[in-house]
Amino acid sequence: MQKYIYYMFVFFCMSLWSLNGVFGVDAVKTESVTEGESVTLNPDTEIQTDDQIEWSVDGRFRDRLKLDKTGSLSITNTSTTDSGLYKVTSTRSETPLNTFNLTVYACLPVPVITRDSSQNSSSSSSSSSSYCSWVCSVVDVTHVILSWYKGNSLLSSISVSDLSRNLSLHLKCLDDSYSCVLNNPISNQTTHLNNTRLCQPCSDSIHCCSFTEAVIRLALSALVGVATVAVLVYDIRSRSLQQKKSEQTPSLNSD
Repeated sequence: MQKYIYYMFVFFCMSLWSLNGVFGVDAVKTESVTEGESVTLNPDTEIQTDDQIEWSVDGRFRDRLKLDKTGSLSITNTSTTDSGLYKVTSTRSETPLNTFNLTVYACLPVPVITRDSSQNSSSSSSSSSSYCSWVCSVVDVTHVILSWYKGNSLLSSISVSDLSRNLSLHLKCLDDSYSCVLNNPISNQTTHLNNTRLCQPCSDSIHCCSFTEAVIRLALSALVGVATVAVLVYDIRSRSLQQKKSEQTPSLNSD
């Protein structure tokens, strides 16, 4: 008896689901596009010649909307302000034929990788920071994730969902190539960092230096080298003069 009741309940639920589809009750359809692109919202139900349909939309579109004979609504040159709900109804139905949730994502900027100067200055007083440090950053972004990858492996990430803001993510280089990736649900931007060329590991006694400090060190090394060569040349000349004097002095023979 319980098994029979269970089957009857399942049949009732399936019948109710079918009736909902007939009378136009439908789940919200999601559409995503990047700002500046075009998008077309296509109703599932075929529009008859004697039907009158109506799209309910918010916002200012001017001449960016186009409705064709099938009932599809096209939006050109989309903007982030076009995001929202779009409902299409027909004179034959009291409920919406379809409801679309449109999300227009802003174009993603390219992540910028720079040397983390604050980390470099702190590493000069602490031998524990024995590797160069980098920071990947983007400005004025929303609904994105900023991540560091080593190959295809995710190392770290940070996200922002609601407000436009600046994001930055730090990385200590080791011994491989890395990439910084900014992405949203439909697109991404990637900047690669080849640390074998840009960030060599440092010993415990030498910290990773800035460009200015590297120039100073190079200049000091050059001065030391010049001084060493000068001393060596002076020593060679002194020995040569002493040898000439000794050869020119006449020897004294005793009777």
